[in-house]
Amino acid sequence: MREVTTMIELIQTFIKKVFRDIFRKRRKWKIGLYGPPNAGKTTIANRICQDWLGEELGVVSTIAHETREIQLKEQVTIKNKNGNELTFSLVDTPGIATKIDYEDFMKSGLKAKEAKERAKEATKGVIESIKWLDEMDLVIVVLDSTQDPYTQVNITIIGNLQARYIPVLLVANKLDLKKADIKRIEAAFPQYDIVGISAKNGTNIDELYEALFAIAG
Repeated sequence: MREVTTMIELIQTFIKKVFRDIFRKRRKWKIGLYGPPNAGKTTIANRICQDWLGEELGVVSTIAHETREIQLKEQVTIKNKNGNELTFSLVDTPGIATKIDYEDFMKSGLKAKEAKERAKEATKGVIESIKWLDEMDLVIVVLDSTQDPYTQVNITIIGNLQARYIPVLLVANKLDLKKADIKRIEAAFPQYDIVGISAKNGTNIDELYEALFAIAG
C-alpha cells in the first residue's frame, strides 16, 4: 500500500514540475492573492506595491469584505538578493467565504441598508474570485496566523488550486500579533512550505519575495 502511495506522490510531483517548467517559460506572470476575509491580502498587496512601485493598491479595514472587487496592478517588478528580476501582474481578490450574512456587518457598526449592500457585493466578489482562478499562474494563499487554519474555506481554496495544478505559496500573516501560531498552519498543511510574515510591519517580507523567485524565477 505504501508503494502505491509513493508512486502517486512521485507522479504528482512530476506533473507539478512539468507545469512549473511551463509557467517559468512565460514572460508575463499573473499572481493572485487568495484567502479568507481579513487575512491580510490587501495589506500584502499594498506592501508589495509600496516596496516596488511607491503606491498602494487598495483600502484596508477591520470590517470583513472591504475588498469586494478584483483589484489588479500591472507590471510589478521585484528583485531578489542576486539582482534577478521578476515581473508580474498582481491580483488582489475578495475574501472567500462559505456564508455571508448582512447581520454580521451590522454587528460591526453598519446600518441595515449598507450592511445588505455590502453582503450583496461581497457575495458577487466571491464568485468573481473563483472565476479568476483559471487566470492565475501562481497563487499566494494568505492565512491569518492567529486563526485556526483548518477551515472549510482554506481547504476548498487549496483543493481547487491543487486540482488545477496551479503553483501555491502559503503565507502565514500577522506574525506581529501575540496569538500568532505558524506551527498550526504547518501542521494543517504539511505538504507546503510556509512563509511567515507581518505585512503590516514588513517582517520577513524579503522571505516572501525570495519564495516567489523560488517558484517563478
